[in-house]
Amino acid sequence: MPVDNEIYNRLSSTWWDEQGFLNILRTAANPGRFGYFREVLLKQVGVDPAGKKALDVGCGGGLLAEEFARLGCQVTGIDPSEPSLATARAHARQSGLDIEYRVGVGEALPFADEAFDLVYCCDVLEHVNDLAQVLAEISRVLRGGGLFLYDTINQTLQSKLIAIKLLQEWKFTSVMPPKTHDWTMFIKPQRLQELMRQQGLASQEIVGLKPAASPMAIIGSLRQHKRGELSFAELGSRLHVQQSKDTSVSYMGYAIKSAKHA
Repeated sequence: MPVDNEIYNRLSSTWWDEQGFLNILRTAANPGRFGYFREVLLKQVGVDPAGKKALDVGCGGGLLAEEFARLGCQVTGIDPSEPSLATARAHARQSGLDIEYRVGVGEALPFADEAFDLVYCCDVLEHVNDLAQVLAEISRVLRGGGLFLYDTINQTLQSKLIAIKLLQEWKFTSVMPPKTHDWTMFIKPQRLQELMRQQGLASQEIVGLKPAASPMAIIGSLRQHKRGELSFAELGSRLHVQQSKDTSVSYMGYAIKSAKHA
């Protein structure tokens, strides 16, 4: 069952809408993953983000681009969905943020070699047509010694149960549109690390992303949403995805581009 990436065109106006499906990424995923990325930048690697050129690959409506812009980065976002980019541009203007948004795909980034100090790619790697080519392009536009930050979904029985069955297929709990994800496109960490290594991206760390809520609390919140008692934004806050040692469903991490690969 191939993924339906046209979802992001059809739902492009809902990225910042608390009643919209895409907004769940802002309230559920962003606090945990951006908190981790900020920790990597400021403490683990010790990079001052002010003025650093950052590329958001698959930026959608700008949910993470605005976080990095507020951190002081000069952010460029790229995405194949022009309607989503229109939403991102409008929200950035309203927020007083200077972010450049361009149409494009990860397999053919329209930028010069070594143009960025930092590249991040979230909720994207499990959707692309050619994962190896996307990583090759990310490495190409990243300067030697630069950082690559990411998150994605593991290919395990747990991820099939949660990301596919519970959240996408079972009518009593599903919150995602059909074909949002395809389990065969999920990525085992070992495979991602090997593909990164081939492109001179040395993996430094992989950590899990997991809801703080218990399984029963999650199911209860999903049922409340299905009954119209919780908005997507409220549901996301209830799920409260955070850093974990458990990588069985979702994981995130960072890599550093080898200077000799530049």
